[in-house]
Amino acid sequence: MTRHHTDHPQFYLTAPSPCPYLEGRQERKVFTHLIGHHAPALNDVLTQGGFRRSQNIAYRPACENCRACVSVRVRVDDFKWTKSFKRLWKQNTHIVGARLPASPSAEQYDLFRDYLLTRHESGGMTEMSLLDYAMMVEDTHVETMVIEYRKRGPDTFMTGMGEAPLLGVALSDQLSDGLSMVYSFYEPGTDGAGLGTYMILDHIERARRMNLPYVYLGYWVDGSPKMAYKARFRPQQHLGPDGWRDAELPTTPQSE
Repeated sequence: MTRHHTDHPQFYLTAPSPCPYLEGRQERKVFTHLIGHHAPALNDVLTQGGFRRSQNIAYRPACENCRACVSVRVRVDDFKWTKSFKRLWKQNTHIVGARLPASPSAEQYDLFRDYLLTRHESGGMTEMSLLDYAMMVEDTHVETMVIEYRKRGPDTFMTGMGEAPLLGVALSDQLSDGLSMVYSFYEPGTDGAGLGTYMILDHIERARRMNLPYVYLGYWVDGSPKMAYKARFRPQQHLGPDGWRDAELPTTPQSE
C-alpha cells in the first residue's frame, strides 16, 4: 500500500483530455490526496488557492494555453438580494434543507441518476453506479455534510427535517472561512421553481448564520453556458495572479 505524507503533500499532473466546458480544447489538472488528520487544514488552504475537492482528491486546472476556469466565491455579508432572488426565496418557503452526515442512500442515488440523465446525459458521471455514488459522498477525510431538501412536514418545526419525496441534495464542505459546494443535484421536474438557485441562496444564508464570510461555487468558465449562472450571485470574488479580487461582471449575466 502506498503511504501518502500529509505534512508535505505530493502533487501530480494528469495527461491531456477533452475539455468538458469549451469545445475543441484540452484540459490538464494538478492534483493531490486529502487523507489523514491533516486533510481538513490542507483542504482549507487548497480551496482558498483555487482547488476543488472530489472524494479524497483536491485538484485544479493546469492547462498550458488556457486560463478560462476561474475560481469563484460569494461575499456573504454583502450579498445582493435582487428582486428575482427575493421572489424565488419566498416561492420556496415550503422547502426545508436538513444538514446530515456525509452518508449516501438509495433515495439520493435515484435522484442523482434522474438529474444526470435529464440535464447532463452526455457527461461521464452518468456511468456512476450506486457504489461509485457512495464513494463520492463518504470517501472523505474533511468536514463534509449532506443537505437534503424536502417539503416541510407537520413535524418539521421539531425535527428540522422535511418529508418525502427528496427534492434536492447538496454535498458541501465546511471550511474555516466558508462553505464549499462540492456537488449538488435536484429533481429535474422542479426546474421551473429554481431549486438549483434556491440551494445556493440557502448556502449563503447558512454561511451568514455561521458567521462564515464566503460560499465557494467552484469554477466559472467564461464562454461556457452551463457555468453562466454563477455570475448572478454578487458581489463575488475571482481568484487571479494577485489573489482574490472583487469581480467586474456584465450587468445582465445569463440566468440559470
